[in-house]
Amino acid sequence: MFDKKLIAFDEPFKKLINQGMILGRSNFVYRINNSNTFVTKSKKDDYKTTALHVDINMVNNDILDLDKFKKWRSEFSSAEFILADGLYECGFEIEKMSKSKYNTQTPDELIDKFGADTLRLYEMFLGPLEQFKPWSTKGINGVHNFLKKFWRHIHDNDNKISLSKDSASDDSYKSLHKTIKKVEEDIERYSFNTVVSNLMICLNELIDQKCKDQQIFTQFVILLSPYAPHISEEIWFKLGFNYSITKSKFPNFDSSYLIEKNIDYPVSFNGKMRFKLQFSAEESKENIEKTVLSNDKTIHYLDGNIPKKVIIVPKKIINIVF
Repeated sequence: MFDKKLIAFDEPFKKLINQGMILGRSNFVYRINNSNTFVTKSKKDDYKTTALHVDINMVNNDILDLDKFKKWRSEFSSAEFILADGLYECGFEIEKMSKSKYNTQTPDELIDKFGADTLRLYEMFLGPLEQFKPWSTKGINGVHNFLKKFWRHIHDNDNKISLSKDSASDDSYKSLHKTIKKVEEDIERYSFNTVVSNLMICLNELIDQKCKDQQIFTQFVILLSPYAPHISEEIWFKLGFNYSITKSKFPNFDSSYLIEKNIDYPVSFNGKMRFKLQFSAEESKENIEKTVLSNDKTIHYLDGNIPKKVIIVPKKIINIVF
């Protein structure tokens, strides 16, 4: 690129990151020695067995599909099985993905089942970029459900965007900007897995807040787009934009939304928390003490005792000693 005068510097890379290997989850069947009989995992210690790798595509949640197994290799066509509760449970182990271990994952099959965005998002979600990470088809469902939940929340039954332009609540803006801050910091640290978890937390909070504000979700979908580009691009155009989401500006973090206006104080009696009271973050200690001591719950827990001391740690706790 430098030779073609496309960039003005000769070394564009400032850091080399070696990504960790994604490990596979192998499955095993247990063959009784000198026989063509296979015993389920829970009963294998009753026999002398040899563990054999089995193709993970014929195993679902460690339960073997017996018909597929018999068709897998001709030598197993007449296999017999010792089951538990009518099922054959396989053993498992986390190993390097290898064709010889029959534990490789075919991306095309996963994309057909879950979609490319789910696969991409899950690869980022598996763990820290530079560490070895075990692959699990169980975990991919959680990421897939997150994308489906997001889609359902912002669409109506006719798959049309169902968002309003009313002002969102302070709590919703707080959830969004807390996430913007974390996502920006995590991207700078190449901590892609925590970006995904923060987006999940944010969506859950917005749903709990019954937020349907278009401005909030316009910024949310930009945060999501590097990880799930296809669904994000589709939603982006449905929101009315006539240019790609890849050309949108990263949301600006506004720290003013994270300033606590009200504080939930735990009220303790001799160090034991009994209830909470909410006060303005700027409330004076004198007013807090006066309000707490006149509260019906305080009178109940004091049970006629005279407080010796009221300890107030601003924006943290209230402890009444008697």
